[in-house]
Amino acid sequence: MANPTECDLEAFFREELLKRYALKKSVLLPKEQYDKIIAELTATDTSAKKTPHEYYLLKKYEVLKCGDVLKLIRRRNANEEPIYFAKLEDTYDIIKRAHIATGHGGRDKMVKELTKKYANITHDAISIYKSLCIECQRKRKRPTTKGTVVRPILTKNFGSRSQVDIIDMQSMKQGNYKWIMVYLDHLTKFCVLRPLTSKRAAEVAYHLLNIFLLLGAPEILE
Repeated sequence: MANPTECDLEAFFREELLKRYALKKSVLLPKEQYDKIIAELTATDTSAKKTPHEYYLLKKYEVLKCGDVLKLIRRRNANEEPIYFAKLEDTYDIIKRAHIATGHGGRDKMVKELTKKYANITHDAISIYKSLCIECQRKRKRPTTKGTVVRPILTKNFGSRSQVDIIDMQSMKQGNYKWIMVYLDHLTKFCVLRPLTSKRAAEVAYHLLNIFLLLGAPEILE
């Protein structure tokens, strides 16, 4: 499928699930079947004698009213959280949200996420979606560099190499202080923190000079 749109991917996904519907009618629920089950459950007279089919529905399903909308859920005990049955037509969006929520996670991570809320999202459906995800395909195609050896930076003496970084704390500022300057000795990991009101070079240099007068200037400053 060359340069597919989101609609193309959803249509292909739905078509693949419909092919599997004949084999998994008890799991996959097209909208027509979903609405039929809800209608049969709401019409069932609990006081009257029930047919085997009605017993089957009442044992497996329950109808939950959410405002003006009726949702089909797994039969539950009084204190259990509802586990929903998804319509086949909604499965693509449900899996997509879970896939994004897990950071484009693998199948097992998505199964763990989806089974918390849904009763009939199959492993097969998740695998189909994963095979269509454009971002996952890009990750698989990224070239890897082989044979690269990263040499560690070795430091023999305290103060021979130090590192400076500035952490943005604007979302959690304290008064006029919006940044934190971190000064770290590479060998000992001894750390000095200084609050900053700005990232101006003059303010950073002022605090660095203060640290140099306290600890001595390093041979290398990163």
